[in-house]
Amino acid sequence: MLIFLIFSSFYAQAQQGYTLEGIVKSGSGELLTGAGVVLQGSNKSSVTDGEGKFSIRNIPAGEYRLKVKYIGYADRIQKVTITGNTSGIQLVLKARDNDLSEVSVIGRTVVQETNRQAFNVTAVDAKKLYNTTLDISGALDRVAGIRVRESGGVGSNFNLSLNGFSGNHIRYFIDGIPMDNFGSSFQINNIPINVAERIEVYKGVVPMWLGADALGGAINIVTGDRQRNFIDAAYAYGSFNTHRTVFNTVATSKSGFTVQLNAFQNYSDNDYKVTLSTINTGVKEDIKLRRFHDNYHNETVIANVGLVDKGFADKLLLGITLGKNYKEIQTGARMEAVFGALHRRGSIVMPSLKYKKTDLIKGLDVTVNANYNLGYEQNIDTMNVRYDWYGVPKNTGTSGERGRTFAKYRNNNGLATAMVNYNISDNQSVALNNVFTTFNRKTNDLLNPANNISNLLKKTYKNVLGLGYSYNVKDRWSVNLFGKYIYQNNVNGTAATGESAIEKIGYGTAVTYYFNSSLQLKGSYELTNRMPEANEIFGDLENMDGNPALKPEKSDNINLGLIYGFSLNKIHNFSITANAIYRQSDQFIYNRLNLNQTKLVADNREGVSTWGGDAEIRYSYKDWLSAGSTFTYQFLRNLQKYEPNYSAVSPLYLDQMPNIPYLYGNADISVSLKNVGNKNNNLSIGYNLLYVHAFWLYWPSLGGKSANDAKREVPQQLAHDLNFVYSMAKGRYNIGLEAKNLTNEDLFDNFSLQKPGRGFYLNLRYFFNKNN
Repeated sequence: MLIFLIFSSFYAQAQQGYTLEGIVKSGSGELLTGAGVVLQGSNKSSVTDGEGKFSIRNIPAGEYRLKVKYIGYADRIQKVTITGNTSGIQLVLKARDNDLSEVSVIGRTVVQETNRQAFNVTAVDAKKLYNTTLDISGALDRVAGIRVRESGGVGSNFNLSLNGFSGNHIRYFIDGIPMDNFGSSFQINNIPINVAERIEVYKGVVPMWLGADALGGAINIVTGDRQRNFIDAAYAYGSFNTHRTVFNTVATSKSGFTVQLNAFQNYSDNDYKVTLSTINTGVKEDIKLRRFHDNYHNETVIANVGLVDKGFADKLLLGITLGKNYKEIQTGARMEAVFGALHRRGSIVMPSLKYKKTDLIKGLDVTVNANYNLGYEQNIDTMNVRYDWYGVPKNTGTSGERGRTFAKYRNNNGLATAMVNYNISDNQSVALNNVFTTFNRKTNDLLNPANNISNLLKKTYKNVLGLGYSYNVKDRWSVNLFGKYIYQNNVNGTAATGESAIEKIGYGTAVTYYFNSSLQLKGSYELTNRMPEANEIFGDLENMDGNPALKPEKSDNINLGLIYGFSLNKIHNFSITANAIYRQSDQFIYNRLNLNQTKLVADNREGVSTWGGDAEIRYSYKDWLSAGSTFTYQFLRNLQKYEPNYSAVSPLYLDQMPNIPYLYGNADISVSLKNVGNKNNNLSIGYNLLYVHAFWLYWPSLGGKSANDAKREVPQQLAHDLNFVYSMAKGRYNIGLEAKNLTNEDLFDNFSLQKPGRGFYLNLRYFFNKNN
């Protein structure tokens, strides 16, 4: 009813003008993101999006001059006559060779525009990393406020920490679609960076349009749905017999028929050496042994076919995602638990539908997405032996290595999203978003048929409904108001005894003010709720036990931010981004070790407070030198005053939360040399430093600080990486060399689970773009 009244009230106002839409691209057909488009003779302008598109609304009828500016290209002016809604205009810009510092532009890149939102958000330009062997998680690990913790090499389990929140506190999306149901074959630590156009990191407050019950933030991988005709292929080979292959292509006809294909593959033996203590090997001193059971590979294909830029749809795509993975499991949650045959397989078979239309009715934008994962996960533990770190097995009866099983299970994840956005005027809009997800685990254990009965009913149904309003005065100030209603129904066991329904309401706001083009302040607040995830309730049948008694958690999240950029003599460019955070969380869900310390289990703390901040400073000299550094500090404090079966005030009260990094940062420097060896051949050299301060595995208040302290410390981390990239023929052919962990440090993101040592990698990439 509210939306209907708003629509009715402003419908007449919205009908007073017309809409002009078009595309800006280069002479070679590259879609130009962040080009400034000005309708001279009016006060209206636009900036092209990630697909090179621009849209100017509410234009009175008449004749105008359309001016386009983009750095490195000659200005373009074209006469247009507006007598009705106009679309399909294509503006081709010619490149010009001159000093980039002399070019005055009004546009910003889509990454810069994303960072200027009122939300506490950082956007990563993935295109700058295409000639590296990074995956999505590796790129995120260089963002202020983020720490990606992996348990080993390629394909290992990971846990991303964002401003103190981690695991399922953080939600993941691809093009705004939740990745909750994608399975183990499609995760951020096995998706190559080349699949993305940019990565958006929302810290704390999550926009309503993402439709998530996140507690601490969200990661949105934007592929861009690039509609040009291109081929982008890369192959990398390196240490520990690691192979990575990426192939992306799009073909779009003049009629709007499009075929999109993304394919990638990862393989590694992960046979690097680890340092083992006496408790692991039984010998009197630490020794180095090679991992012998850690092979990993995955293969994924994403195919879409459909129509773009039609009157009834900007995008209508039918797609399928197919993938599989194989993972040998070398250890449990600690190095003391070593395996030599236990392994896991998984697959993804996910049909999908994507639909988007701008101005379906004047001012009304509609987006619909749906998918269903028919894939499976499988744990295989059939060997009745125990292995030591020398790879020697010993017979132990009939219990398997961990718990004899040949279980194949399907989680039957489904998802449907719908969003409508109505532009009341150039400054105002309202939006309604709904996300519905399902989970229904069905297990078939050939070795333990009795387990199949108890596993039949493990279901969750969740719906997140959001309503938002935004008011924006371009380059002056903006405000966003939103609310969320969350409903979840869990079934564990039988519907009669194990069913529970939960309802929660959250709300928030995000505001920003631009003092000038160089200085921006922003602030946001959200009362947010998060429901326990299916894997937390039922376990993941690998390294996590289930906890059906988990309670929903909620948090008051406050963010304050500043962005400041300036230039000296047009050649020295500086940018500073700083954010302060405060979180007050109730029934905080965190992961602890189970009783025998071989698996993790999710549990609640009555209260946890978090405060801290992160900052990034960057410097560039002309267009050939770039340097920067990030810094993050966060303090998570336990507010649970009493522990179960403990009458006095807990010694853990007001203690720092364990097993969470609290001080870390990055530094990088790179140079880009043009016309090396030949014209249009460029050489770039880069260095990256990672630092993580030591932190306690257990509660700091328990025990002393002796060498035999039972708290156990995750040691300080310091890693150095180098990379060299030589690009030829304007980037068509690319050769990259990388050296990771150059000083061969023992690196740990989790206690005793060592990451790979020094490694060298070669990356070959070919890129071809054809004007469509």
